[in-house]
Amino acid sequence: MDNGDPVEPETQDEIETVLAPQNSDETLYCEAEAPTIVKREKPATENSETDLEIEDNEKFFTTGQKELYLEACRLVGVVPVSYFIRNIEESYLNLNHHGLGPKGTKAIAITLVSNTTVTKLELEDNCITEEGVRSLTEMLHENYYLQELNISNNDLGLEGARNISDFLMRNTSSICKLQLSGNNLKEEAAELLCQALSSNYRIKNLDLSHNQFSDVGGEHLGQMLGLNVGLQSLDLSWNHFHMRGAVALCNGLRTNVTLKKLNLSMNGFGNDGALALGEVLRLNSCLTYLDVSSNNISNEGASKISKGLEYNESLKVLKLFLNPLSMDGAVLLILSIKRNPKSRMEELDISNVLVSEQFTKILDGVYAVHPQLDVVYKAVQMLSAKKTILLWTDPMKLIQSYADQHKIAVVDFFKHLSPTGAMEMPVGEFRKAMVQQDKVPVNQYQVRELIKRLDDKTGKVDFSFSSSLRPDSGNTGIEDRILH
Repeated sequence: MDNGDPVEPETQDEIETVLAPQNSDETLYCEAEAPTIVKREKPATENSETDLEIEDNEKFFTTGQKELYLEACRLVGVVPVSYFIRNIEESYLNLNHHGLGPKGTKAIAITLVSNTTVTKLELEDNCITEEGVRSLTEMLHENYYLQELNISNNDLGLEGARNISDFLMRNTSSICKLQLSGNNLKEEAAELLCQALSSNYRIKNLDLSHNQFSDVGGEHLGQMLGLNVGLQSLDLSWNHFHMRGAVALCNGLRTNVTLKKLNLSMNGFGNDGALALGEVLRLNSCLTYLDVSSNNISNEGASKISKGLEYNESLKVLKLFLNPLSMDGAVLLILSIKRNPKSRMEELDISNVLVSEQFTKILDGVYAVHPQLDVVYKAVQMLSAKKTILLWTDPMKLIQSYADQHKIAVVDFFKHLSPTGAMEMPVGEFRKAMVQQDKVPVNQYQVRELIKRLDDKTGKVDFSFSSSLRPDSGNTGIEDRILH
């Protein structure tokens, strides 16, 4: 079974068999049925280094995908990737870590020009460099079926960014998800990409994490966010934004009306950046997910963010993990949510903060107002192990027991939680329904455990999974997580 790992011919005989199915040096395709023959003529002015048409003064080639790929490999001088040959008719191709290089990438690009089945292509860690990017962008000007492209960790650098920017500027491709993580992109690359993205409305999901953008890059990105009307998800984690870059990004977010998910974790916003974020949360009505984990935000910064949460009506997930917060900052955050009757918050991640029983009592009051909310913290100080284990009694045991007593299926219990009787619900609505139902008494910890088991990774819980779930034989796994 293919798992995306490189699978190459193991012997010279196998290589020859792949390259010449009919043991002939004159043809690369089978004779079972007459292939469609197309002669390619390239204008003399075209540069052969960037041309994606197969050219040979004395050769013709078929338009069959596999044959086309084999011919392309022969002409650019690379060994065919057997995984690509076997899966060329699939919608998803994972060619990560195959060592393609720019020539191997060009052979694949040649083949995909006329491909109508591949919609998602993974090319991470293939040393494709700017030359390979040029082949890919030329292919994308002709291919209107490919929608998702991952070219992370390929040492694209400034010239690669220039090629991508030129491609984005045309705004004609069907690509809506683009991953450029870990490509050593710096300030000049940020400027080029942002110029293109300012008028691009097709890219919906963009990953620029693990690059070298700093405050100047943050200024370019902030200007772009103020103009862009397409992006819905942006990952800028693991860059080098500090206060100046944070403020610039937030200035752009004030007027942005499309971005829903933003990951800014592992930067250096600090409390000044948190002040700007608090202002954004007060004004922005589009963001639903914000991750500012590990940004050196202390209780002072949490206070600034809290002021924004008092007015925000769109944010559902806020991650503040690995910031130097104490319980005082955590209290400010949860009380700000409580004071906002229109808050839609579903998850607050402060999972490195150790809290007290007094905090949990305050939190119970917040849950009473916002039952859809889940606050994830480290643990409760001085709480006995016995009481902790009691809080984490396996919720499936309780539900199974209720179902057995009333002679119904477990899935029927879950379906009754949905107003329409559907087999799935958004996570927030499910959490609210579980907390408010009175048939099986469960707490927030147990509801969180249920969501982990039923979550279908799309922000919804799928009840159809419940028929395959069984209660734990004991609390061992949960006890281990709590006690250790």
